[in-house]
Amino acid sequence: MAKAGKKYLKAKQEVKKDSYTFEEAIPILKKMHYAKFDESVEIAFLLGVDVKHADQMVRGTILLPHGTGKTKKVLVLASGEKLKEAETAGADYVGGNDIIEKIQGGWIDFDAVVATPDMMKDVGKLGKILGPRGLMPNPKSGTVTFDLAKAISDIKGGKIEFKVDKTAIIHSIIGKISFEDSKLIENARVLSAAIIKAKPAAAKGKYIKSVHIASTMSPGLKIDPGSIEAT
Repeated sequence: MAKAGKKYLKAKQEVKKDSYTFEEAIPILKKMHYAKFDESVEIAFLLGVDVKHADQMVRGTILLPHGTGKTKKVLVLASGEKLKEAETAGADYVGGNDIIEKIQGGWIDFDAVVATPDMMKDVGKLGKILGPRGLMPNPKSGTVTFDLAKAISDIKGGKIEFKVDKTAIIHSIIGKISFEDSKLIENARVLSAAIIKAKPAAAKGKYIKSVHIASTMSPGLKIDPGSIEAT
């Protein structure tokens, strides 16, 4: 097991309480920041759902008010006039079956995929490649659409998709450590509200079991679930 470094252990000394509110935690994260790069700020929710049951899956999309701090490379799979429309709207890569073949050959230099509905019969071939990476276009997330301009604008503007994994955890990036405190706090609260709103009717007992926040290299801070549910 890897041994924690001196900088990490020093940062951990800033953790004085068992749990915090977002308003308390973000300034502490900034104090713990020791990496030489602009770390991502990440949040993880452990939910009281049984993911073995389809009616207890939790997923959705949300537009973070201050974005994630990461410029996403968007691939659009379309045909005809929609190819030009996608280019004009700012897509980084545009194509049809030629791009699909390229992906089948191992190319994955993009962060999000948008497809027009008529392309989905061909995009389906990429399920085993894009699915495990969370990149498969989906009508529910707005990534299967003819309104390419809106889809591209949303993704580049901070739209994220959240989905509970097989361990009942939702993990997401909510910004960069360089963001103003207020922006990280608002992003965290907007995501939290969306997850609470997405609570399945079939879920019983405590819904949000625990919440932890951390930057890429820092120790984690536990967030008091009550401070989220009360808002």
